[in-house]
Amino acid sequence: MTISNIIEVEEPHLGECNMKKEAFELLGFVPQKDIVYNKLLPYKDKLDEESNEILAQIKGNLGRAVQLREIWPGVLFWTRKLSTYMRLYGRKFSKEDHVLFVKLVYELVTIPKLEISMMQSFARLLISLLKKKELLSRDDLELPWRPLYELQDRILYSKTEHLGLNWFPSSLRPRSSSKYLIVKLAQRCSVEAVLKALIKNCRPYFPESATQEMLDEWKPLMCPFDVTMQRAMGYFELFLPTTLPRELHDKGFKLWFDDLIKLWVSVQNLPSWEVHLVSLFARLANDNIGYIDWDPYIPKIFTRILRSLNLPVGSSQMLVSRYLTNAYDISHVVIWISALLGGPSKQTQTQLSGFFNSIASFFYPSNHGRWLMKLMKLLQRLPASVVRRLHRERYRTPTWLSPIPESHRLSEQDITDFVESMKQPVLLAMFSKTGSLDAAQALQNLALLRPELVIPPVLEKTYPAMETLTEPHQLIATLSCMIGVARSLVTGGQGFPEGPTHMLPLLMRALPGVDPNDFRKCMITFQFIATFVTLVPLVDCSAAVQARDDLTQVEKELCSASAEFEDFVLQFIDRCFALIDTSTLEQTREEMETEKMTNLESLVELGLSSTFSTILTQCSMKIFQVALEKMFNFATTKIFETHVAGRMVADMCRAAAKCHPAEALKLFVPHCCNAILHLTANEEVLNEEELDKELMWNLQLLSEVTRVDGDKLLLYSSQLVQILQLTLHLKCKMGYNLACKLLYHILRSTSLIYPTDYCSVPGGFQQHTNKYLPIKDWGRPGDLWNLDIQWHMPNAEEKEFVFCLLDLLLKPELQRLQRHTQGEQDISRDDVLQSLSIVHHCLLGAGSLLPPLHGEPVPELIDNMVQLYETNVYTGVDYDLSRENYREDICKAIRPLLHHTLEHSEDDTKSLFSIIKIINDLLHFKGSHKHEFDSRWKSFSLVKKSMENRLHGSKQHIRALLIDRVMLQHELRNLTMEGCDYMTIHQDLINDLLRLSTSRYSQVRSKAQNVLFTALGTYNFCCRDIIPAVLKYLDPNRTDVTQQQFKGALYCLLGSNSGICLANLQYWDCIAVTWPAIVRSGMSPSMSLEKPSVVRLFDDLADKIHRQYETIGIDFSIPESCVDVALKLMKSSNPEPTPRAASEQEELEGTQREQQKYKDSVQKYEKLVADLLDCLSDRNMPWKFEQIAIGFLTLMLRDDHPLPSSAVLFFVQSLNHDSLLVRNAAISAVSGILKQLKRPHKKVAVNPFDISELKNSQQSCDGVGLRCLMAGDRPDNQWLQYNSSRLPRSQQDWDECCFIEKTHWGYSTWPRKLMLYAPPEEQPKQDKSREEMNESEQIIYDHFSDQLFIDQLVKFLSLEDLKGNDKFSPLRFCLFKGLFRNFDDAFLPLLKPHMERLVTDSHESTQRCVAEIISGLIRGSKHWSYSKVEKLWTLLCPLLRTALSNITIETYADWGTCIATACESRDPRKLHWLFELLMESPVNGEGGSFVDACRLYVLQGGLAQQEWRVPELLHRLLQYLEPKLTQVYKNVRERIGSVLTYIFMIDVNLPHTQPTTSPRIGEFTERVLARLKPLTEGEEEIQNHVVEENIKGDHDERTQAIKLLKTVLKWMMTSAGRSFSSAVPEQLRLLPLLFKIAPVENDDSYDEMKRDAKTCLSLMSQGLLYSEQIPQVLSALEEISRSSSWHARYTVLSYLQIMVFYNLFTFLCDAKAVSDVRALVLRLLEDEQLEVREMAATTLSGFLQCNFLSIDEPMQSHFESLSKTRLPKRKRREWGSVVDTIPSADLVRRHAGVLGLSACILSSPYDVPTWMPQILMGLSAHLNDTQPIEMTVKKTLSDFRRTHHDNWQEHKQKFTDDQLLVLTDLLVSPCYYA
Repeated sequence: MTISNIIEVEEPHLGECNMKKEAFELLGFVPQKDIVYNKLLPYKDKLDEESNEILAQIKGNLGRAVQLREIWPGVLFWTRKLSTYMRLYGRKFSKEDHVLFVKLVYELVTIPKLEISMMQSFARLLISLLKKKELLSRDDLELPWRPLYELQDRILYSKTEHLGLNWFPSSLRPRSSSKYLIVKLAQRCSVEAVLKALIKNCRPYFPESATQEMLDEWKPLMCPFDVTMQRAMGYFELFLPTTLPRELHDKGFKLWFDDLIKLWVSVQNLPSWEVHLVSLFARLANDNIGYIDWDPYIPKIFTRILRSLNLPVGSSQMLVSRYLTNAYDISHVVIWISALLGGPSKQTQTQLSGFFNSIASFFYPSNHGRWLMKLMKLLQRLPASVVRRLHRERYRTPTWLSPIPESHRLSEQDITDFVESMKQPVLLAMFSKTGSLDAAQALQNLALLRPELVIPPVLEKTYPAMETLTEPHQLIATLSCMIGVARSLVTGGQGFPEGPTHMLPLLMRALPGVDPNDFRKCMITFQFIATFVTLVPLVDCSAAVQARDDLTQVEKELCSASAEFEDFVLQFIDRCFALIDTSTLEQTREEMETEKMTNLESLVELGLSSTFSTILTQCSMKIFQVALEKMFNFATTKIFETHVAGRMVADMCRAAAKCHPAEALKLFVPHCCNAILHLTANEEVLNEEELDKELMWNLQLLSEVTRVDGDKLLLYSSQLVQILQLTLHLKCKMGYNLACKLLYHILRSTSLIYPTDYCSVPGGFQQHTNKYLPIKDWGRPGDLWNLDIQWHMPNAEEKEFVFCLLDLLLKPELQRLQRHTQGEQDISRDDVLQSLSIVHHCLLGAGSLLPPLHGEPVPELIDNMVQLYETNVYTGVDYDLSRENYREDICKAIRPLLHHTLEHSEDDTKSLFSIIKIINDLLHFKGSHKHEFDSRWKSFSLVKKSMENRLHGSKQHIRALLIDRVMLQHELRNLTMEGCDYMTIHQDLINDLLRLSTSRYSQVRSKAQNVLFTALGTYNFCCRDIIPAVLKYLDPNRTDVTQQQFKGALYCLLGSNSGICLANLQYWDCIAVTWPAIVRSGMSPSMSLEKPSVVRLFDDLADKIHRQYETIGIDFSIPESCVDVALKLMKSSNPEPTPRAASEQEELEGTQREQQKYKDSVQKYEKLVADLLDCLSDRNMPWKFEQIAIGFLTLMLRDDHPLPSSAVLFFVQSLNHDSLLVRNAAISAVSGILKQLKRPHKKVAVNPFDISELKNSQQSCDGVGLRCLMAGDRPDNQWLQYNSSRLPRSQQDWDECCFIEKTHWGYSTWPRKLMLYAPPEEQPKQDKSREEMNESEQIIYDHFSDQLFIDQLVKFLSLEDLKGNDKFSPLRFCLFKGLFRNFDDAFLPLLKPHMERLVTDSHESTQRCVAEIISGLIRGSKHWSYSKVEKLWTLLCPLLRTALSNITIETYADWGTCIATACESRDPRKLHWLFELLMESPVNGEGGSFVDACRLYVLQGGLAQQEWRVPELLHRLLQYLEPKLTQVYKNVRERIGSVLTYIFMIDVNLPHTQPTTSPRIGEFTERVLARLKPLTEGEEEIQNHVVEENIKGDHDERTQAIKLLKTVLKWMMTSAGRSFSSAVPEQLRLLPLLFKIAPVENDDSYDEMKRDAKTCLSLMSQGLLYSEQIPQVLSALEEISRSSSWHARYTVLSYLQIMVFYNLFTFLCDAKAVSDVRALVLRLLEDEQLEVREMAATTLSGFLQCNFLSIDEPMQSHFESLSKTRLPKRKRREWGSVVDTIPSADLVRRHAGVLGLSACILSSPYDVPTWMPQILMGLSAHLNDTQPIEMTVKKTLSDFRRTHHDNWQEHKQKFTDDQLLVLTDLLVSPCYYA
């Protein structure tokens, strides 16, 4: 029963002090924060005593459990109780207790060897204890950060998980099918999410020294080329505290803010860790508004946000995939923006307005793409975030968190500006393709801020939408937005006093929406009417206008309008009647035989009944009377069929009866009763199969009308009882079902506790008087302290009536059933079913008054020292024990009946279904069902969301919602069944359910199984009792088990999706029984693998176990620190903990039990392994079960206890098993076993500055800048780098050399303590002889020293698994690495001949096999002595040479992986043999171009792993490659391009980073440009003259330059996505060349070079620019735009479009840049080439559209004057003379002016600004100019018509009549035949 998000809102402060005093007197302490709704329950006086008693129990038992070291079941049980307590009462404990609970649970979470599931349940509890951070300040509580870091590190970066030594409840398993991957990811995320939430909630309480410690810990990981960078950033984002008080800022963010923000600003290509930074900055900004100056960064922030939306720009844009995957998370962006608003400079608001203006056109409904979701999310969340911030500034109770300084609070002007900037996009988004929900939520929040700005435009859209009939989607969108702003509209307020006057017109116009033909429209109309009516009392106060003289104008209007309410209600009822008439069963489906309602109909029914009941609840009595009369006449003058229409009418009558029961019952009950009596007067009716329709309809009506307040029903009790006696035993099934419903409703109404009024004002509405004016209550929230709920509590009379009914109706049925079971009286099946139906309805109706089942507890299920008792919460019912307990009577009658039915008529499934339901309700039902509660909770949350006022907070909900929430609180208490004792009666019922679950019919089985799983989750430890009973059915020695029983038992083990899975309870004693039983069931005679359903079941079982299993703990010890906190808890007072602390004697026993438990666990673990092996040794076991058993065995590997040697033997032998699946399982298991057997190597902590090599390299530079903060290549990390003159080439050098294996150490800063391996003499002995090994090691040693075994193994490993699908397998690599690591080179002699043989064979699988062995060898030799390593390399070098010369297309990837894996995390000086080998002329042309490319790939794999530590090799490689850049072959070129990217990767431009000693891009570009001279100087077009075959001769410089250029293009393309910073200055020098080549048209038939050039330009134009780079880029573009090639000029424009948009705000900050761009575009607008002119116009219109440029007076007049250029007169030419083709300069200028004007018009495609009519008129004058002008004008006009067509009615208003005439002439195409 978890509802984790029980709603918690702030309380009003009225009377808070008095309440505190009161609470103190009642409870003895001031509660931290309890749930207020408890104080409104009808039995609130008993709650304080109850909660104190439970709290005392929890404190006592929890403390005691920790003290007795009983983590299970004690601690787990009582922490669960604590979370239930918090669900029921909130944080109702004193501050001292709160702190102690937090400390205790924190200690528990961080126990190192805790099982993950326990860790998660403690973590969830801790999260809810810390969730409200205002309750505990930093002075109350301090929590250390390191244990959390160790926990996170251990779980998320587990070192042993990938070897299968640690099973988390989600790690990817070897045998999992794809359908579970999704589930798995979800589970994985849940462990991660819980950890993240945990750290987030502990963060405010980290000590002040934490920030510095964290920086010391993680700064050294910041090496941007390494995965550790991601890790460091992830830790920073999670852990760095940002809520420190102001005086501690120096110890907080000031330590890191500058460094990290500079890093963020300088990174250009969105690496994956940038997202962490954004999240961190957003949090920092939000927690410290006003303490950080963000102004210098704001344009950069907005530019990056805009880029991160990935909006499409221009036509030729290519998307970089990493921009999509690493884009910012919108939620972080929103928090960041809303935290930056306000403040003195107002810069953020300016940028935000610019931001929305620039992307406004993307919100138009006609635009659609994958970016749309992000934009909508941004729209929806930003206003919500600003409302949250405003609430925090103005309305929230001040807490210990630092307040926002006055200077930075949002002023009224700020809010107005914000709303203004958001209004336009939100109004556009109303009609978006993704639906109007996002817009509606945004409007709801904006209307809270500024109703007067937001609501009028929405109304303007709503009224026309209500008039139109043709566009229902408009109506649906506008209504859902109106629902969002309803509350702001109705309350009016100072900002928008005329709001409420719109209310009635809106309601009246909404009525036509109740339309039977359009379902969606109908539903939204119901919702709309219900929402508005809930807020407004429907009372006619028109008389007040005369009676009172103190009313304002608006109030007078409202009063006179309210006379229409009656009219509205009656019209609504008429509409509903029409709806019902069209949906009777006869009308909607003649030919279909179903009688049930369809899904849509039931939704309409729900909408109709809830809207109607809302309207009647809000009516005055006068209007109600009229409506009731109308309803009664409608319902009683017709006869409805009972399926569709009848249900709707009966629902409406029920709604009427609920509002004013006395009036309604007076009409309905006598009428219905008389009709029924009259119709049943004839005896034969009782036995008819088909009843009369009138009788059915009256029964249905009566059964619904009685769902009202119980004490009003008692007046009619005798009539109702008479009807029941008549109708319960009708022959017709539908008839007696309706009678049972009537019985159920009567019992429920009289026995339950529920509120009886939901009106929006307490006490209902009176007519207006001089003192009370109902319109003052419009939109008024309920007052939590004066809710004045009217409760229905069953009184003595009602209880008496209930038990009378039971005696009268239930007793005879039970006796009848008993006689039937004893064989005294034979009843037909239909009669049994009828009796059961009556019994079930009685149980459901009176369930809340019947005490629960009692019995003896089931003894000896588990052995514990701490008491566990069930919590029984009081729910307002005092059971009357003097009366007969019908629950037990039903139980006594039903069980024999069940056994009788199963023995004599097992095919009577209907009765069995009924019995299953009855058993379920006997066990659990106390007045409400869980699933109903859940759906009510959901709908409550939805309504609350759509109506809440987030700005003022403090529970300002409407009264009906608050009453609903109190009722939900009552139901929550009713459903709380936590830790119930397991009694013998439950045992009997559960065994009955088990019997049903294994019965013959599958539907009976599945229904019974569902009930069984619910029951198993309710009672303590009952699973242990039932497992043996289930397993009996699987016993292979039994011959009497049917297949159905067998399948039923398997399903019982499998469990339901959400509930428990019996096969996999996380306890040794359960698994040790179930797993072997599942495997052995393979031998059972009832098992047949021929049946696919059985096979599937076993698959699902094995899958589920593999998916859910997590390593079960063996060691459950509780550390001392935990016990100390528990003792403090035991000593606390108020309330006193009930069982006192344990005596020393008990403590001693507890410790002994803890040790005993450890021994038991080990013993059970070893027994389980032995049992599984025992099953496997049985020869007759079917292969399927053999595999399942092996799967179970692999789950038994763990990192804290070695696998028994018998299992080691099994797995090692299985390496050579015939089946591939078994071999793969064995490989993974043996790798894990080898990890278990690994001898730990001793590490010592060293201060890095004591390392001799570091000292030497520092002295050489005179200790300058010792400890300087720079990262990168510094003197003190130079010794780490590869230096061929100082390589360790002898034993002595090797021993002296200090190897640092991990690549990131030393790049950024040195850690305080570096963990290094101790010298070799302190390490464990190498070369152990066989005698020194333990048993498991001997087994492995013997097998791998056996020639035959190895031959067979290698043979298997070099087989091919799946053609074309084989990849380098990391598991096999781990296997070999483990062998060579644990046993040195013992097995090398046997493997050597195999390796030599495999290397020469060029088959894919053999090459893959040898690659796996070699990489394992290299990595396994980490700790070998120098002599062994040297021998190893003498062996490996020739092998690798051979392998690289035999490389093929299939194998090059495997060799690349092999070398990369071998070099990962190894000091390059250790592998110098390998690097020297790889550097031997990779591109030598031997073996053709392909081998060259492959060798480069392999080399690149090795060097990339080494990152920044091999500058010397990189330089050598670059020198070697430079002459070879003019390669002919495409594949080699691409490879070289990729290698160049890696070579220059290290040349980054990051803050505080030394210039690199690796190759630099700048110098390289210089050299390349020199070689490209022949191309840059010539003017002619560059063609690709080189034929791809390599012809001798033709070696002129130009051809070489073209070849070189192709390679350079490949390099620029690959580096665009990979490096961190773009080398802009260098790229600029290549730009002119690219512009020259890039083609203009989008045509794929171009050759490779042109396509590449185009791609490069597209990628470069999207690059992020620093502000200092903008002038450089612009001057380059300016220069190119003067080039003679029009292609280049054209391409400049498309480049400019994308570049400006992707760096928009950076450009806008630089006025000179804006004017330069403007001048450039205007100049190109007058270009002599037509294409360039048109492109310039497109570019200009784009710039105008995203508000980069604006249409000002000078620009407009410039275009107008250009367009008026006179053209020279045309000369008459003779026929056939050559037409003069060069356009005159005048024509060009005139065309430029027209293009400029047309760009202005096209720049606002969806609205008509003031300047537009003027320009349109100007354009139309040119309609008859010469071409190309005429073309341009026509195209512009047709575009204008297309885009403005939708809203032409609005746009018309902007033109004068004359202009409209001209326009109509232009836009309507002339008739052909005129």
